[in-house]
Amino acid sequence: KHWFLCVLYYDPNIENKNLAQKWLMQAQVSPQAWQFCWALLSPDKVPEIQYFGASALHTKISRYWSDIPSDQYETLKTQLFSQIACFSSGSKMVLTRLCVALASLALNTMPEVWPGAVPEMVRVFQEEGGGVDGRARCLALLELLTVLPEEFQTSRLPQYRKGQVRGSALGREWGSVCPLLQQLLRQGDSPGAVKARVLRCLSSWVLLDVPLSESEGLVEDCFTALPDPELFDTAVEAIVNAISQPDSQRYVNTLLKLVPQVLSLQEQLREAVQNGDMETSHGICRIAVALGENHSRALLEQVEHWQGFLALVNMIMFCTGIPGHYPVNETTSSLTLTFWYTLQDDIMSFDSERQAVYLQVYRPVYFQLVDVLLHKAQFPSDQEYASWSSDEKEQFRIYRVDISDTLMYVYEMLGAELLSNLYEKLGRILTNTEQASSWQHTEALLYGFQSIAETIDVNYSDVIPGLIGLLLRININNVQLADTVMFTIGALAEWLADHPVMLSSVLPLVLQALGNPDLSVSSVSTLKKICRECKYDLPPYASNIVAVSREVLSKQIHKTSQCMWLMQALGFLLSALHVEEILRNLHSLITPYIQQLEKLADETPNPSNKLAIIHILGLLSNLFTTLDISKQEDESGESTAPPVKTAPPPPGPNPVVVVLQQVFALIQTVLSKWLNDSQVVEAVCAIFEKSVKTLLHDFAPMVSQLSEMLGQMYSTIPQASALDLTRQMVHIFARETDHFPPIKALFELVTSVTLSIFQQGPRDHPDIVDSFMQLQAQVCFWFLISFTLGFSLVLSLSLSLAHTHSLKLSLSLSCCGLVVQENGKLLLQAVLEAIGGGSSRSLMEQFAEVLFSLNKHCFPLLTVWLKEALQAQGFPSTRVTTEQKDTFTQQILRERVNKRRVKDIVKEFTLVCRGLHGTEYAAEYCL
Repeated sequence: KHWFLCVLYYDPNIENKNLAQKWLMQAQVSPQAWQFCWALLSPDKVPEIQYFGASALHTKISRYWSDIPSDQYETLKTQLFSQIACFSSGSKMVLTRLCVALASLALNTMPEVWPGAVPEMVRVFQEEGGGVDGRARCLALLELLTVLPEEFQTSRLPQYRKGQVRGSALGREWGSVCPLLQQLLRQGDSPGAVKARVLRCLSSWVLLDVPLSESEGLVEDCFTALPDPELFDTAVEAIVNAISQPDSQRYVNTLLKLVPQVLSLQEQLREAVQNGDMETSHGICRIAVALGENHSRALLEQVEHWQGFLALVNMIMFCTGIPGHYPVNETTSSLTLTFWYTLQDDIMSFDSERQAVYLQVYRPVYFQLVDVLLHKAQFPSDQEYASWSSDEKEQFRIYRVDISDTLMYVYEMLGAELLSNLYEKLGRILTNTEQASSWQHTEALLYGFQSIAETIDVNYSDVIPGLIGLLLRININNVQLADTVMFTIGALAEWLADHPVMLSSVLPLVLQALGNPDLSVSSVSTLKKICRECKYDLPPYASNIVAVSREVLSKQIHKTSQCMWLMQALGFLLSALHVEEILRNLHSLITPYIQQLEKLADETPNPSNKLAIIHILGLLSNLFTTLDISKQEDESGESTAPPVKTAPPPPGPNPVVVVLQQVFALIQTVLSKWLNDSQVVEAVCAIFEKSVKTLLHDFAPMVSQLSEMLGQMYSTIPQASALDLTRQMVHIFARETDHFPPIKALFELVTSVTLSIFQQGPRDHPDIVDSFMQLQAQVCFWFLISFTLGFSLVLSLSLSLAHTHSLKLSLSLSCCGLVVQENGKLLLQAVLEAIGGGSSRSLMEQFAEVLFSLNKHCFPLLTVWLKEALQAQGFPSTRVTTEQKDTFTQQILRERVNKRRVKDIVKEFTLVCRGLHGTEYAAEYCL
């Protein structure tokens, strides 16, 4: 054991460490651990070895309590007390593990065997003797009392025992702990280390829902410890834990006493802020927020104390507006944001009469909050921002998102007046020629508008036309400001759809920004929103938008994702045009890419041209994703463009189909060279899959040739993306008489090819397995005849491969009468084999559903099949007896209504089959 411990702690070889750890873990749970753990605690051993001995003791007591004879409880307790006394002046880590071991023993024996556990602990450690000084004994006792509630929280006690111990045992023990903690905390001569341990102990006990009224005196004592820097952190933790317990809201009188205690910290808070002491300001803020956030409703209801609570709210406002830029100069303000949600919710939850009273007091507070939040959202100077790390910039971005969410929520209370307020401030800044204002101030106000407009319907607001006018006056000389201008225009896209006359004002801004790579995300996403929301008002601008977009794309200044968004924007835009215009614009837009693709198709495959091919195919896919002329007639009722409203349904094939037919031969050429590359094949399939999803039945002219190409692709080199596209085709066209023959032929071909692959080794193709089973599950009711190609193999694969979609297939089949009658026994045998240990336990619920469905739909057959299948010796596991199999059969056949009960039966039976039933592992992880 010593050798393995030395290897574990000191050997640099990781393989040796792993071997040693594995052996030591086995030793810890062995029966011999009761003997060697005491020997390892010998004073002549190094702390690492002693620690292992103490850990072994805890493991045996906490996990294998049933192995300990009841007549040895007293001896074990005495030995642990003795060892804790010995180590009270020794290694802290060993002392803690011994205390945890004794705590576990106490939890397993209270209240019946050891009813006065805590008083006895206090008495034992207060007694003189053993050569241990009083301070060491006191610290050891406090450590023991601290870990006792912590061990309870993490213990493996059964639920009924936990309730018993918490209520009738630990609840009463607080009466012994509280006076001791008060005495030690109030003694002027108590060392700092003792007081710190007292505060830790209090933190631990209040998490057991100790009534706030019973810990009131101790919590007040914690406030007196806050000026001491050595005790500050532990005192904060104790106070926050005490007042954050859910039950503490019942003790309103105690809460009212705590309000002035918290308010008394304001001077210490201001001094900390002035001195740049972020730790102290953070801790005091935590206390104020804990009281306000957890008890705002209880304190609001105490109307006669409204001034005290308002003072607490203002203290939290000070914390929200604490000087400095988050997260570089301060980290406190973010703690307060949830409080403002909570307070608003509580105010708005009162009846209308009381709500009106509270709003009169708190609406001005929330207007002040908006000013504070927008000030906190301001960027630092360009020089300072450039010095920030990328992580700090990202944290600031997330912080601004949190502020945005808060502003959006606050709007529910303040309403249209908030928009007017922001508009007036922005107007003063942009029209004040005497006093120049920073771009940061302008940006923050716009950010406030954007935050609200993104999620709130602002169509009724009378300030938006003026806001658009102000946007045009902004001197955009900064990337962050330009970004926010773009995002603000994007947030107003729905408003622009109702006020299309303003499009001529904002579109030039957006198109100009489109050429700036620094504004890539904001400009492209804004154009996409405008094209989606305002497409029926954009035909007059279409040629210009397409021309600018084409030029921007040719310069390759945007990243791939933004290029794809831009193509989606153009798809929305073109959807509103007449077919002739669509084709003309499509030709000018995609011809350069088609020419480039033709050139790439002639080249020898290499990594560089592969990326270019995938990029071009992606551009086409995203364009066809949103180019949908079928919705013109439905949506044009809301449009202000008369030509589109009255346009008849387009004659002839869909423009997307026209383009696809024109490039079909080129795509086949690309495939012929890249068929063994799954990424290229996936990109090709994506073009057709997205087109099928968008066009639906308008895709019909392509069905025959695409089915043929898919069949050739899959027969040559099977890939999952081809199966996914086949599933999409089947879903839309399988029930149409004209298209049934090519779809059916494709389905039968891919099924046949896939089954031949699976016979050679299905586990080598997990992606194909998953896609194939999704396809089978989709069509099993439509194409039962196709299962003659190899239903038995499909069925066994669907269960043995243990894929979720495979199980969905099996479940579908189990409901299908014809298939079940012919192949049900095979299905049942595969299910039983999986339950017996052939599949992951995480899938047992799905297997239980198959059994439940069989029982519900073909009970007589299941009765026979179960009996025949389970008669086989050693099936489904050598670990189950005949009696256990009979019991399982009876339980399953009895449950034809309660699916939850069937799942429990299967879970229990699979544990028996795996030899896990009744083990500690099963108790902890399985049931």
